[in-house]
Amino acid sequence: MRRLRACLGAAAAVGLTAAGTTALIAGHASGATAALSNRWYAAAPYLMPLDNDPPDPAAIMDATGLKAFQLAFVLAPNGGGCSPTWGGTAPVSSDTAVQSVINTIRGKGGDVSVSIGGYGGTKLGQVCSDAAATAAAYQQVITKYGLHAIDFDLEEPEYENTAAIKNEIGAAKILQQNNPGLYVSVTTAGTADGTGWFGKQMLLEAKSQGFTPNNFSIMPFDGGFSGAASQTSALTNFNSILQSTFGWDQATAYAHEGFSGMNGRSDTGEIFTQADFQTVLDYATSHNMDRFTFWSLNRDRQCTPPDNGGRTSGTCSSVAQNSWDFAKYSVKFAGATPPSSTPTPTPTPPPTPSGCKAAWSSTSVYTAGDEVSYNKHNWKAKWWTQNETPAATDWGPWQDEGAC
Repeated sequence: MRRLRACLGAAAAVGLTAAGTTALIAGHASGATAALSNRWYAAAPYLMPLDNDPPDPAAIMDATGLKAFQLAFVLAPNGGGCSPTWGGTAPVSSDTAVQSVINTIRGKGGDVSVSIGGYGGTKLGQVCSDAAATAAAYQQVITKYGLHAIDFDLEEPEYENTAAIKNEIGAAKILQQNNPGLYVSVTTAGTADGTGWFGKQMLLEAKSQGFTPNNFSIMPFDGGFSGAASQTSALTNFNSILQSTFGWDQATAYAHEGFSGMNGRSDTGEIFTQADFQTVLDYATSHNMDRFTFWSLNRDRQCTPPDNGGRTSGTCSSVAQNSWDFAKYSVKFAGATPPSSTPTPTPTPPPTPSGCKAAWSSTSVYTAGDEVSYNKHNWKAKWWTQNETPAATDWGPWQDEGAC
């Protein structure tokens, strides 16, 4: 998602040569809007518009000054086929719900990029016959929403599939050629060394096809990371990988490098606070990196009640924060100044331990409301259960009532 090189004028069509079809240039599609500066697309945080209790983008824009959103994720249909859908279930061709979200954002002077792929699900590169067919499917998305930016999120399990990655990289190159000014980012997994074997193979595929996106971004979380220092170290190592792969000098590699973080508690229990985001932001700006984004705006709010890092949620961060604290770092990366806000709330102290209930028994039958103790915590049954060990899971039969 780098600088857009040109705004498009009167309606015109370009030949989608590799696909053998004709596609409207994104800037002329129905609902298209004037492009933002590419720095905004580079700063756009991820937003799931149809899942994970979607927040109101207009409220986020008012509170933070944010102008760009990275909408996620476009996948192949769950039932099979080479056509774009939201999350595998909602066809892009008949969509009105996401279009409404985009209209709201554009009505307030903002814009969106769309992310394709993500973790899990079936990707178009896995099922479309070749790069041209994959590109034709993605072109439908670009044309439908009049996009100026697109993100290829290439990770599990797709990036382990050589043919799928060849299709995705080939499609990205075709789209870049046939949509002048389109900002293209490629996002992949991060490791302490920068990125893993499959990430490096993806870079080699891009090199072999002569494809250079605006940036290659890594996600330094869910891999044994601990705070900002481990993330900036991974970014430094990834820079070396970009240099060695493409023959770039350090500055050129940084100009094609991006960061995609996870705010609050990660899937594996790592904690990334506002202070960590500030440290990585300082690193990104001081090294003239091209992208700074995070997963996700759906999570950019404090859990209710506050759980102080006790669980990973798709709808809250599990750290003490004001709503949209993390979005403000994206605003800063874009070069804007977010409105002032109240201080970050103090974490709620844990409750004073109370007396322990009768000990849980694997042979006893419990019904809704029954209370037991286990591992120095009291637990309340949500429904009928027997021989299910008390544990703090959203889908389990037990509710943790705290230490005893």
